[in-house]
Amino acid sequence: MQRMLRRRWLAVATATALGTTALAPMAWAQTYPAKPITLVVGFAPGGSGDILARLMGDALGKALGQTVVVDNRPGAGATIATSYVATAPADGYTLLFVTSGFPGSTSLYPKLNYDTVKTFAPVAKVGASPIVVVVPAASPFKDFRAVLDAARKSPGKLNYAAGGGGATTTSLAAEFLKSDAKVDMQMIPYKGSGPALTALLAGEVDLGFDIPSSALPHIQTGKLRALAVTTAKRSAVLPEVPTVAELAVPGFEVTGWFGILAPAATPPAIVDRLNREVNAALAQPAVQQRLKALGVEPGGGTSAAFGQLIAAETVRYGEAIRRLGLRAE
Repeated sequence: MQRMLRRRWLAVATATALGTTALAPMAWAQTYPAKPITLVVGFAPGGSGDILARLMGDALGKALGQTVVVDNRPGAGATIATSYVATAPADGYTLLFVTSGFPGSTSLYPKLNYDTVKTFAPVAKVGASPIVVVVPAASPFKDFRAVLDAARKSPGKLNYAAGGGGATTTSLAAEFLKSDAKVDMQMIPYKGSGPALTALLAGEVDLGFDIPSSALPHIQTGKLRALAVTTAKRSAVLPEVPTVAELAVPGFEVTGWFGILAPAATPPAIVDRLNREVNAALAQPAVQQRLKALGVEPGGGTSAAFGQLIAAETVRYGEAIRRLGLRAE
């Protein structure tokens, strides 16, 4: 009798423990977030990634009822920030804001502690943007063809600013252009588009490749001159600026995008909550207006769709980086 009672007690205790374990993630997700969230950015303040991360951090914070703190950890093509989040607790309180250069990072830096597809849980795509080729107002180059002519006439003489140390879509766009247009220009790496723009405005470099969200204010004030955009179609925010494909390289297209990731083991319920809130934030007219003013087309969609984009871009960029023989600076 005692043995039977003991077995029944053990069965009940085991079932209770298993039930509690199964319910724990659900209960955790229901109380999330209970403290401030950190959104890590791999670039210096003032650049396109930082600007958009702060915009989304503010909108997310209001939706979640908690402060979202933007933590800038620039350097090594955003791999310092990415490596940090890769080893962070998977509890939804440390997130990563990425740009479209993220999928190419493991090909440029082969000894990283993360995999772009396996190490992170995609939360949501924030938006997409063209890349604009700009020169200082005092530059002798009045159009994009003049830049290419000068580069062909004096190979390696012209230089351009590369925000993010070379592992960004803006930098890769320049590399793809050099390859497709058969020109030689020297890359000057910086920790982010903010420092790169500062150097460009000071006349320390000849030209730059950047996202309108950071370059546009300087274009509008006349401090920078926009020569071309890298998307297949002209940008709605810079409709008078022709595409690279129109001017020099038919079929040329490079599009920048932005998104949010979490460590891979983050509970699905938390990832789903974050995805819903990002989509809700992107649907707000004020957020849409701000994004479009920065030259960014609002994103959104499912976490799975964002993950598919990252996987496809990892293959595409990896193949291009190996074909071009690129290495991290």
